[in-house]
Amino acid sequence: MNPPYGFSPHAVACITSTTEGRVLQDQQVKKAGGAMRKEAGDSRVLALEDHPDIESFLNDTLRFPPDEIKSNMKIKSITPKPPRKPRLARASSLDEKSWRRRRVFRTSQENLIDPSETSSSNGSLQESSLSCPTRSRVVLNGDQGSLHNLQDASEASPCGKNKGSISDSEKQVSEVPSVSVGLIQGKESSGSKPRLSKITPPRPLPPLELSVASHVLRTANRIDSDYMDYQHYSQSRFERLSSSLSDTGLHNSGMVCDSCSTDSMKSTFSLLTPLRAKDVRNRSYLEGSLLASGALLGAEELSRYFPDRNIGIFVATWNMQGRKEFPENLNDFLFPSDPDYAQDMYVIGIQEGCPDRREWEIRLQETLGPHYVMLYSAAHGVLYMSVFIRRDLIWFCSEVEYATVTTRIVSQIKTKGALGICFTFFGTSFLFITSHFTSGDGKVCERILDYNKTIQALALPKNVPDTNPYRSNPSDVTTRFDEVFWFGDFNFRLNKDRESVDSILNQHLEKDMSKLLQYDQLIKEMIDGAIFKGFQEAAIHFRPSYKFDIGQDSYDTTSKQRTPSYTDRVIYRSRHKDDIHAVKYSSCSVVKTSDHRPVYGLFRVKVRPGRDNIPLAAGQFDRELYLIGIKRRITRELQKRQEIKDQKSSRVCTVS
Repeated sequence: MNPPYGFSPHAVACITSTTEGRVLQDQQVKKAGGAMRKEAGDSRVLALEDHPDIESFLNDTLRFPPDEIKSNMKIKSITPKPPRKPRLARASSLDEKSWRRRRVFRTSQENLIDPSETSSSNGSLQESSLSCPTRSRVVLNGDQGSLHNLQDASEASPCGKNKGSISDSEKQVSEVPSVSVGLIQGKESSGSKPRLSKITPPRPLPPLELSVASHVLRTANRIDSDYMDYQHYSQSRFERLSSSLSDTGLHNSGMVCDSCSTDSMKSTFSLLTPLRAKDVRNRSYLEGSLLASGALLGAEELSRYFPDRNIGIFVATWNMQGRKEFPENLNDFLFPSDPDYAQDMYVIGIQEGCPDRREWEIRLQETLGPHYVMLYSAAHGVLYMSVFIRRDLIWFCSEVEYATVTTRIVSQIKTKGALGICFTFFGTSFLFITSHFTSGDGKVCERILDYNKTIQALALPKNVPDTNPYRSNPSDVTTRFDEVFWFGDFNFRLNKDRESVDSILNQHLEKDMSKLLQYDQLIKEMIDGAIFKGFQEAAIHFRPSYKFDIGQDSYDTTSKQRTPSYTDRVIYRSRHKDDIHAVKYSSCSVVKTSDHRPVYGLFRVKVRPGRDNIPLAAGQFDRELYLIGIKRRITRELQKRQEIKDQKSSRVCTVS
């Protein structure tokens, strides 16, 4: 008879002699296996039945009594390596990779400092491999991975320890999941030092939002409101601020993240707002409404340049007395010391202008520099007017129109009269008038007639449509525009003799000129409603601008002894209340080449969006004047540097 199951006769005898022991041990094995399966649950199945040689496995295990197993089994708890993530998940984000590299570096430092401690999962596996694990297989949910190749408990350990029983080995294997979870969560196990768990972010870290607080870059970094998803984007991340000031002033009142969007930094070669190709294809600059996305003069485009919809305007008037000489430096005139920022628009009116009008315009361009271009200039005899605007804003201007009026009886003599220039900026129409009224102390009625003739005969606008024709008056040109600035030599005097005026001025009034202004003819006529109806003037805190000795700060010392007066004025009118706010109103005492001092005003003017139904200027400006002014500016700067260099290299010294 052949031995059953292929065992040798000696093995059969051993099995027969130990039948009772086997029955007892089989019961213990079944109890231990059932408990282990119960603890493991449905997700962890111990595959002892898959062992290919179960009989041999049981025989080898039953050779040792239970007491000897307990005394010799000193197996440390197994710390398996956590299941590896799929390849795609491991390479999901750069942030996780960088964190993992830092973690590995920190672990290697711990191993170098304390080699006896097991501070990594790899070290735990190495330590557990020296013990005697079982050959049972543990399956963890199938999807998360599995623990394989646990060595047979019946085999001799490398360290020469005794073999353990099946029941103890199964218990040890059943504790593997709980031990591994404990190690991952930082719990103590097998007397080892507690370790902190591996901290990983639950999701990829959000990108840092740039906060560009630079005032100069505020406009460039604004969100392009023409994007299709702009409304959704702005509602989810940003809220547009309505209290910031104009782009020219570059004043910052709470302007933060709104003008500094992250999307505006997408371009790697420019700080300008990136434009998508499909937006450029579909955008029409010839048609559009007040609120249409894509309208050149619409609300969205206006908000990009002027968030608070206020523009800064410099308006000045000066009677040059026909002098050929120019001031050496116009910086004090065009750039007063009080405001910190330049304005968006410069409008200069001249009466009794110099013979070389072109040279005067070149000097203005040279002083203003390359940030400004001359939008338009016109002349009526010796009346000049020049309009300079920031070069970034010329695309939002309509065609410029002008008209003139002669107030003298003989029309060929153009020393007295008016010159008007008008245009539309976005949706706001502007009218600038410079006038030279009749001179003389007592000729108030003649000056009123000059005013009436001007408002009736000035034929503007011509082609540019009226922004609000329902509020226009055909007999008054000033009612056809939203914002009107009227400036010039109005020749209104003080109704007081020279001695009385001098005594008041000698009281060192400083900025309180009320004692003089109570005798001013223009203020009286405006209060009575005889002239400049609907206009207003800022408070006067400067000395009379007429009449000075040439090159001196003293008033007329000739035999005529003319009375000092406020002949040069700047007044304004608006269709909408409080659209014009006067920031400063003063005179330039540095310019002394004429018997008049230049008078200027700084204004903040509210601008409204418009429709793309007006004839645009298409960016036209005086290019030749621009180039000449820039060359003059460069030449002047080089001369200054050469003079400084010559002074440093000079060896001549003087002894006082």
